Amino acid sequence: MSKKLIKPFSPTPNHLRNYKLSFFDQIAEKTHIPFVLFYPNNPINNSSIIDYMVQQLEESLSRILTHVYPAAGRFNENKCSIICQDQGVQLIKAKVNCRMDDFLQKARTNFDLALNFWPHGIKDVDATSLFTMPLMVVQITIFQCGGIALSMSIAHPAMDGWTIFTFIYEWSKVCKLGIRAEKINSFMSFDLANMFGPRDITAIFEASAIYAGKRTDTKLVAKKFVMDEASISKLRDKLTNCNNSRALCFKPSRVEIITAILWRAQLRASQAITGKIKPSLMTFPLNLRGKLKYREETNPFGNFIIEVPIAYEPKGTNMELQDFILLIRETVQKTVDYCGEASADDVVAMVANLYNKNYGGREWGTSDDIEEFTCSSLCSFHMQEADFGWGNPNLMHFGSRLNQVFWLYSTQCGNSIVVQMDLKENYMDFIEHDQDFLAFTKF
Repeated sequence: MSKKLIKPFSPTPNHLRNYKLSFFDQIAEKTHIPFVLFYPNNPINNSSIIDYMVQQLEESLSRILTHVYPAAGRFNENKCSIICQDQGVQLIKAKVNCRMDDFLQKARTNFDLALNFWPHGIKDVDATSLFTMPLMVVQITIFQCGGIALSMSIAHPAMDGWTIFTFIYEWSKVCKLGIRAEKINSFMSFDLANMFGPRDITAIFEASAIYAGKRTDTKLVAKKFVMDEASISKLRDKLTNCNNSRALCFKPSRVEIITAILWRAQLRASQAITGKIKPSLMTFPLNLRGKLKYREETNPFGNFIIEVPIAYEPKGTNMELQDFILLIRETVQKTVDYCGEASADDVVAMVANLYNKNYGGREWGTSDDIEEFTCSSLCSFHMQEADFGWGNPNLMHFGSRLNQVFWLYSTQCGNSIVVQMDLKENYMDFIEHDQDFLAFTKF
């Protein structure tokens, strides 16, 4: 194993060396978020060629960092800005005494094996080291057969999912096509703090309202399911059939339908284990890029999401999918509509009100008798198209396994949706045998 710092190809100009963090960076979860992409399609097991591929990766990383310069910086001591003095992204190179095919075969039944390919040391990051270490850590692990695992971990107070997956996609193009630094087109802006500058968080948020997910000491396990497009389409037709007295008056999206299926399955598991249907609070990260009409820049670097809380209160014993879909659509759309017309100060006030009521309030935020989880849709991102010259990734793994999360992303063909579930072990055992849920999956 070896480590080195990769710095931007061109020095960051003096006037850009202090990048101000925004209000949305302030309220982001204080953690490093890792993920891993596995590339099994490299048939070449020649050390000199593999060394050349790694060199291409390093050089292209340096070139792309010129256009995403805050990623190579460090947090200022006051945690309100990033000092952009080209300190560098940490790159780790490692080898594993295993063939990719053997790993993929074992990962089919034990998805947790992917955790072994997190960037080295990320598991030990705490709230103190988070603000002193590199904002981005990259590890490339070479298998015996020449297959490659590319893992990254990013400081969430500096970047959200859109930022890092857009970075990955653009980096892969630069690497594969050998694009020179001066020929890379701008794909992000760096002025979000001009509109959403830092606020006095203690003055507008209750102490427990900055939502970081309800972390659990209970063991969480991960499984991967593929939601079958044909089954989802049939269900959509059924849900919108005008002959159905409870038919939806709109055509729900794939994400809305699958999120509703997952939500109901999680509550059915909870009911089987606890003997009752509990109230539930789902967090739905909403990307605000392109949704605020008064902003000219739609693709800012950093965090630009609202963790939309969607609260479900059971009524009787019925858990109809229509009810979940309608609740998701109305809650998210209400947030989008408000943000589309509101001023920056009004958006901040709305976020504070949402978080205080749902994450900090007694009714929802502090009750142990509520089922909490996050559903994060990555379907609009391009990580499955991140081809560095080694083909597309065959397997992906997300998150730090600290709270219950459903990760949704599109398959390579784009028709079906893959779900990575991070759940309590007893909940997962139930869902794996829930025929109502399994009817919408394929293997």
